[in-house]
Amino acid sequence: MTAGARHYLVVTASYWGFTLVDGALRMLVLFHFFRLGYSPFTLAFLFLLYEFAGVVANLSGGWFATRYGIPRMLAVGQGLQVAGLVMLSLLDPAWTMAASVAWVVAAQGIAGLAKDFTKTASKSAIKATSVEGAGQLFKWVAFFTGSKNAMKGIGFFFGGLLLELLGFQGALWLMAALIGVVFVAGLLFLPRQLGKAKSSKTVRELFAKSRGINLLATARIFMFGAREVWFMVGLPVFLYAAGWTFIEVGGFLAAWTIGYGVIQAVAPSLVARSADGLSKEIPHARLWAGVLFAVPVVLALLLREPDLWRPDMVLVAGLALFGVPFAINSSLHSYLILAYAGSEKAAEDVGFYYAANAAGRLIGILLSGALYQAGGIVACLAGSAAMLLVCWLTTLPLPHSSERGAGRKAIRPAA
Repeated sequence: MTAGARHYLVVTASYWGFTLVDGALRMLVLFHFFRLGYSPFTLAFLFLLYEFAGVVANLSGGWFATRYGIPRMLAVGQGLQVAGLVMLSLLDPAWTMAASVAWVVAAQGIAGLAKDFTKTASKSAIKATSVEGAGQLFKWVAFFTGSKNAMKGIGFFFGGLLLELLGFQGALWLMAALIGVVFVAGLLFLPRQLGKAKSSKTVRELFAKSRGINLLATARIFMFGAREVWFMVGLPVFLYAAGWTFIEVGGFLAAWTIGYGVIQAVAPSLVARSADGLSKEIPHARLWAGVLFAVPVVLALLLREPDLWRPDMVLVAGLALFGVPFAINSSLHSYLILAYAGSEKAAEDVGFYYAANAAGRLIGILLSGALYQAGGIVACLAGSAAMLLVCWLTTLPLPHSSERGAGRKAIRPAA
């Protein structure tokens, strides 16, 4: 096994552990405070700083990873996650609702920084360790992204289960211990210089991205905003209100995310490949974005007639279908950002792109609580469809070359 492959596996395994805990934390917070009687909009508010912190973490994390190396940023992200979990565990039930919300929002902000420092560093490591061209890069990105999301799905179920078995505080302490193990493993098995390069010297230089990266980042905002519009608050609250238990809701979200991750992992076998790594992949990104847009449109129309069928089953079946084009499109985008990224400052390019990802989730979460409170799950699906239409339109002008001149390694043909 080459050193690059070994480092890739270490980073992937490390991120699996982190993602398991991150998924569990999301369900833990959502279910715990919904059980305490918080409204859908208040639940969405609990995650606002989490997502806003993600925007900041991705932008700064890419710069820090380039300047100080990827392993250090992984360690910073994991350390912050432990701090956020411990802070949440200190929440006092005797506090007022306002004090509790402020405390949880602050702790979630720390967790948001942790997640996106870790994500940017981990995905940048794929670019740094992949040396065999577009074929290897797409496969490694797809496996990393797919397996990570499968692990997040397990985390959703894990969070609901831990809440039932250990309670809120006990679950948080167990999760903090798991991240501590991941933290130590990263320090022991990754070279400190991995991904280290000359960083941007000015803010203008940091934000000077190619046309392809800017368009992909815009598409990412609307694609992930479209998912969070129904996934973050609307769907769990709708299913629970329909009579599902916490474990059943967590189980469905887990199954959806695991299936979504599996499809992401096999996406390279579902997409026509090109010698230059872009000319066939970009038309596929446009195609799957169009298919994705159609799904919430159809679901919203079906759910306008709730007397004809059982709404929760229609929603579950439809969103299972939604996962297929979403997974393929997400995997393609994750590959394309690395294909467009410069080799010397890949971490900065990846950080910029995933800052857009976090901004999309932030917008989606706000809309999820507001739309569900205003018009139920149908309003959430309509909002999702509108965002996906913008996503599809943004992919139309994607360039068929990286538009990176000197300083970037060419994408070699797939093996």
